[in-house]
Amino acid sequence: MIKNILHSLFILQLFATLISCKKSEYLDANPDQKLVVPETLSDFQAILDNENYMNGNSSVNGLIPEFEVAGSDDYYAISSITSLPLNYVNLYKWNDDISQFNSNAWAFNYRSIFYTNVVLDGLSKLKVQSDQQALYNNIKGSALFYRSLVFFHLAQIYAPPFDLNTANLDLGIPLKLGSDINEKVQRSTLSQTYDRIIKGLKEAIPLLPVTPLYKTRPSKPAIYLLLAKVYLAMNDYTNAFLSADSCLISNGSLLDYNTLNSTNPYPFRRFNSEVLFQTLLINNPIVLSGIARVDSLLYNSYSNDDLRKDLFFQYDPVNGGNYFRGSYDESYYLFCGLANDEAYLIRAECNARNNNTRDAMNDLNALLQKRFKTGFFVPLIAANSTEALNKILDERRKELIFRGTRWTDLRRLNKGGANITITRTLNGQTYTLAPNSLKYTYLIPTEVIGFNPNMAQNLR
Repeated sequence: MIKNILHSLFILQLFATLISCKKSEYLDANPDQKLVVPETLSDFQAILDNENYMNGNSSVNGLIPEFEVAGSDDYYAISSITSLPLNYVNLYKWNDDISQFNSNAWAFNYRSIFYTNVVLDGLSKLKVQSDQQALYNNIKGSALFYRSLVFFHLAQIYAPPFDLNTANLDLGIPLKLGSDINEKVQRSTLSQTYDRIIKGLKEAIPLLPVTPLYKTRPSKPAIYLLLAKVYLAMNDYTNAFLSADSCLISNGSLLDYNTLNSTNPYPFRRFNSEVLFQTLLINNPIVLSGIARVDSLLYNSYSNDDLRKDLFFQYDPVNGGNYFRGSYDESYYLFCGLANDEAYLIRAECNARNNNTRDAMNDLNALLQKRFKTGFFVPLIAANSTEALNKILDERRKELIFRGTRWTDLRRLNKGGANITITRTLNGQTYTLAPNSLKYTYLIPTEVIGFNPNMAQNLR
């Protein structure tokens, strides 16, 4: 049944996803009059439980745009990248000619949004019996969460970094809020984009449980952590703290890395105790272990007593360098979901920025104690909030490597004056991404602009 429903929705969502194809193909498409229409709570739950589209699945593809790793300084590429099609090389060089990946990132994410809107529109027409209210609430809350999650990640790619002084003028993303495929949607302002993300998450809080049935479904702690990430990207440290704190009050579990076996090819179990919500990066070989290597300076910043050094990385004796193998997906593919280690780091950072040095370092040390060999961890100290912040940001970089967080961090930290320049060398030529470059906002796919000529393109 669900396969028939998803097939029907796939046909109907062509406009919403804006998958790359000739315009005539849209005009020539004749929807099947016998399409199965979802109309029950079980139908709607099944749509949201489709892991391929709503979370990303390593056997099919991910969901989170690969630009959130590919554009960052988490890695460098070995020379074999030049054997890949030009699109891949251009992505590595921050060249705008990456239409294939742009189209996929846009299409996969707006497909997910379309499905959440089908669910929300369908729920609004249902008469719910009292014995089904809890299920109804869970489905509605989940749909609101998924839509806000995808809006947030699209905003990190296709909208500029948040600036309170210009957010009412800067362009955000198209906020598709209904399943009508004929609705014309233009870009919102950046302020409207973030307001909608936050509104959806706040509406979802009372609807979802503390502990989900599966970690591919959202929960209250997952909502709070996503809210913390949103507020952090907005430099709203008060609300980021409150959200991270609510997350950790609900579920503060940390994984003790001393219990893991570094001889396993992938030491971290999928759905481990730290994971709140599972999702994956869109597959792209330039950020996976066949080509991507961690910078030697970053690798050497992990002390020998730091278990992450062995658990996260593996030396490649053939091509040289250390590749990342520390995904919380227990696989080759990159986990970019929500986990408690990030909540500790956000709460620590916000405490430091709010001059609560002791609390900031307590959070940081609570995390690091689970990362170092038993008996070898010496708690970090800081004389003031500035020193605490620097230590926290250093550990954030090391803890969340290849999670997709670094891209948003570069955007927000450079807006705050961090002045971080990224350089890459390929075939003897150096490529640079300057602080606050316009290339920190990717171009909207040309196909999308072609279908929507009134939609403004990002500046170059």
